[in-house]
Amino acid sequence: MKKSTKILLSEKEMPRQWYNIFADMPNKPLPPLNPVTREPIGPEALAAVFPMELIRQEVATERYIDIPEEVLNLYKIYRPSPMYRAINLEKALGTKSKIYYKYEGGNYSGSHKANTAIAQAYYNKQEGIKRMTTETGAGQWGSAMSFACHHFGLELLVFMVKVSYHQKPGRRILMNSYGAKVVPSPSTMTASGRKVLESDPESPGSLGIAISEAMEIAAQDPYTKYSLGSVLNHVSLHQTIIGQEALLQMEKAGDYPDVVIGCFGGGSNFSGISFPFIRENIVNGRKTRCVTVEPSSCPKLTKGKFMYDFGDSAGLTPLLPMYTLGHNFVPEKIHAGGLRYHGAGVLVSQLLKDGFVDAKAKMQRECFEAGVFFAKNEGILPAPESNYAIAAALDEARKADIEGVSRTILFNLSGHGHMDISAYEKYFDNNLPDHEMTQEEVDKCVAAIEI
Repeated sequence: MKKSTKILLSEKEMPRQWYNIFADMPNKPLPPLNPVTREPIGPEALAAVFPMELIRQEVATERYIDIPEEVLNLYKIYRPSPMYRAINLEKALGTKSKIYYKYEGGNYSGSHKANTAIAQAYYNKQEGIKRMTTETGAGQWGSAMSFACHHFGLELLVFMVKVSYHQKPGRRILMNSYGAKVVPSPSTMTASGRKVLESDPESPGSLGIAISEAMEIAAQDPYTKYSLGSVLNHVSLHQTIIGQEALLQMEKAGDYPDVVIGCFGGGSNFSGISFPFIRENIVNGRKTRCVTVEPSSCPKLTKGKFMYDFGDSAGLTPLLPMYTLGHNFVPEKIHAGGLRYHGAGVLVSQLLKDGFVDAKAKMQRECFEAGVFFAKNEGILPAPESNYAIAAALDEARKADIEGVSRTILFNLSGHGHMDISAYEKYFDNNLPDHEMTQEEVDKCVAAIEI
């Protein structure tokens, strides 16, 4: 077996700035709105739940934003992250195409989420915050935030989507080990959680519900702030260190991707790998296709509606212009918990609307099959979310072979699946069902919300 090629950067080559794609977008996103007045909101409307520096980054227009030295020092523990050419995978697939992957699973959280968790905890500490609240789906974000908060001396309360809380006890225990308190959502701790349980005592929960609970707690105490692991502009900003490193690594490899792929829940994974390449398309005339992959059971990009909607189920956030399934949507109990979100980030939504992004949806079992195939050949067991990107990468290689061409394919392997063994067990036991939302079901969900 030939060893897959690892493309490394030195510590000195690690980017010192985050990239803000807003500066280069031909069409700027519509502004967030006050849900009562329908007027655009200013930064002050977010001050109850976010520190001012993150609010500034949320609305920033400059192209690059410096990464604080203390954040860089923590990044250096695991960054720059490696990029591999998957030679063994190519051989097993029998493809003429070249497949690369950027591996983000080599840090304390096991996923890309650490890139923004460290930054968010740092800025909250700088502004004198004592406690933070957040949500988590599969648990990667909660794990990332737990350690980051402990490092900066902050308390953390995590509302974990109930279905994942029970499916993934290892993640909950890891968060506890880092000092966080973890509560299954919906819970009886908040008015929004109690309201859900009143209407559905067996609710499996959703990221939208967990966001509502975490925001409700944060808004009650001036020394408590809320953090979000995806969707928002400043989260996508922090993740762009992934794609910036990948650009440098591709240059070292003497190659350049025809296709860049990332899975999609709210947008942080895909944004991180793709935004620097989309900039190359916009500014320098490159022709890289940027493909995002979502579950067929949660198809906001492929079947949802572009409209103003809330980012949470209780309607505590401003109205955001996004592709959505409706903020009351509760997804199926798929094991890619990080992809079970009703809406898409504002930046990705606008880029998709303008044709800079392609979106596709895939079934759960096909993606696990791709993940197992990848693990056998590359030796890394992927997170269930990453399996969607892998499945799409295999599709691209097969399609290229049918067309008689060779393509260079890059995908973001956003994390490992070592704490998702129960999901793989269900796959091997033929106990991992597929589910696909119809367009009729999506239209009904969207029509049910009153905005």
